[in-house]
Amino acid sequence: MIKFLLMVNKQGQTRLSKYYDPVEIGRRAAMEADVVKGCLSRKKEECSFVEYKDFKLVYRQYAALFIVVGISDTENELSIYELVQNFVEVLDKYFSRVIMFNLDKVHIILDEMIQNGHVVETNKNRILAPLLALDKMADS
Repeated sequence: MIKFLLMVNKQGQTRLSKYYDPVEIGRRAAMEADVVKGCLSRKKEECSFVEYKDFKLVYRQYAALFIVVGISDTENELSIYELVQNFVEVLDKYFSRVIMFNLDKVHIILDEMIQNGHVVETNKNRILAPLLALDKMADS
């Protein structure tokens, strides 16, 4: 099960966080700082899977952005690694500019891909269909 997904810049600032497993608000900031520090301090040639407390972290770097996914011990790391790649490809397909100004749409994309911590859709066209319908309604 996916516990959370974070998008973080190279300075360690969280740009987006989505939790699928309840975490107290007070604990989130400390946990995010610890998780991000652990991932950012790793070298590029090191594995993108990290054991962290009672779960695993899967992360990928794209330019100045890190995407970190916290998963349960029973989840397949490679499938989540590919999910992150698919997520980035969907973002790339939809956004022509910087995505940080459209975080509401990034949340919609995540909601189409992951529900209750489980992957429900990976087809790029089906993921983007609701957003394209919203855009079409906004244009008319």
